[in-house]
Amino acid sequence: MVQGGITTLFEAFLKKETLFSDKKALQSSYTPETIPHRDNQIKQMADILATSLRLEKPSNLFIYGKTGTGKTLVAKYTTNKILEISKQKNIPIDVFYLNCKLKKIADTEYRLIAQLARELGRPIPPTGLPTDEVYRLFIDVLDKEKKIVILVLDEIDQLVKKTGDEILYNFTRINEDLKNTQISIIGISNDLVFTDNLDPRVKSSLSEEEVVFPPYNALQIQDILKQRSKIAFKEGMLEEGVIEKCSAYAAREHGDARRALELLRVAGEIAERKGASKVKMKHIDEAEEKIEKDRILDIVITQPKQFQSTLYAILNICLKKNGTIFTGEVYEVYKGVCSRIGLHPLTQRRVSDIIAELDMHGIINAKVISKGRYGRTREISLSIPNSNLPKIKNALEEGLDLS
Repeated sequence: MVQGGITTLFEAFLKKETLFSDKKALQSSYTPETIPHRDNQIKQMADILATSLRLEKPSNLFIYGKTGTGKTLVAKYTTNKILEISKQKNIPIDVFYLNCKLKKIADTEYRLIAQLARELGRPIPPTGLPTDEVYRLFIDVLDKEKKIVILVLDEIDQLVKKTGDEILYNFTRINEDLKNTQISIIGISNDLVFTDNLDPRVKSSLSEEEVVFPPYNALQIQDILKQRSKIAFKEGMLEEGVIEKCSAYAAREHGDARRALELLRVAGEIAERKGASKVKMKHIDEAEEKIEKDRILDIVITQPKQFQSTLYAILNICLKKNGTIFTGEVYEVYKGVCSRIGLHPLTQRRVSDIIAELDMHGIINAKVISKGRYGRTREISLSIPNSNLPKIKNALEEGLDLS
């Protein structure tokens, strides 16, 4: 029935009045003309990068803060403004932006350097050359003329996870091999303790300057949503209280503006699909449930086996026991899971790092508590809705070949 009438369905959809005027304004890739509540961070970045307009290398810059606090947005906004001025004044500045989470671009040192060389107009095969040779080709093309290059490495912690921190050391030392060009690095990370685990040499050269992005509060998120919703929706398409409700949800989730924008977009799509005349409060609730299920499942499915094994251990303990659990209990069960699937177990310290990451993703709550002379441990509880648990357990069992 549906297959036979699919043409009719599409035709009917085209005749429907849309609630949106420009949906792109609710997407994370959208850069607005002004960024509310980030004047301080924009000024800090602009002060640091301004030296590039005199063809002097700016200090390396490390930007950190939780997801959805405007780090990438401000970095792109500020570097775009630098590029605009450099073009007007004929100052040779290049900005390259790379998201280190993307596969086939930043999953190995070779691929990352090859990608940068391609951006500069030097084709390099995706594999096959020694890494030293790729660096030499990159340096040759980089050093052809006098200029400043600003390299923005978004989710830089993901790059270090995949390749180790030697690549950052090489980048921060690359200027020693350059005669004409100077390269400056902007590293962006959601991981607030990322630099703690870096080699001290890398840490001191990468974090010459730091800019911290605090979470937004509910009123600040309201301002952001009002600004974007005016562009995204036709006038009068939001029921009273919708923006406030979106803001309250996002403020509860560590002040994540990106999540608030996604919530409003998905609510608008649900309202349209149901033929509603405007976005209502109930559509926000439906969007929240849908996003939460999709987000957690997506994180679980895409993580490596060590991450999945740790979460599976936590899940099993929590399903058998009420109340909080501790790192030591998780580690014992985790070792059992590794034994069942033939996985080499990590150290307890590394598993503790994974637990901290699960906490950062909002899948668990992990509170560090002191046990005096016995050291510190984490008090762990699940923050996944009970309705999601069976689906997540099944996804983990499939991913670990336990089903």
